[in-house]
Amino acid sequence: MTNTPADITGSPVRVEVHLFAGVAAALGTERLDLEAADVAGALGQLRDLAGGDGDRIVRACSVLVNSVVCRDEGRALATGDRIDVLPPFAGG
Repeated sequence: MTNTPADITGSPVRVEVHLFAGVAAALGTERLDLEAADVAGALGQLRDLAGGDGDRIVRACSVLVNSVVCRDEGRALATGDRIDVLPPFAGG
């Protein structure tokens, strides 16, 4: 499969999702491979997997795509993209 963005093909692509701290605990893993066309699709799958309090935690998380903050859940994904999901944290 080529590195074609989902917005061109309209098909989900395989992405690597890295989970940290509370969201990793809620999902019971630090890494998942998902198929999604956009960030919203990937986060929806995470919320479904997390359920209950995990769903709330995922909704509060910051998202990075390929190490860049992503606030646009409609952002199309390309095969091989990496999504980092970080729950809010305090400290310095």
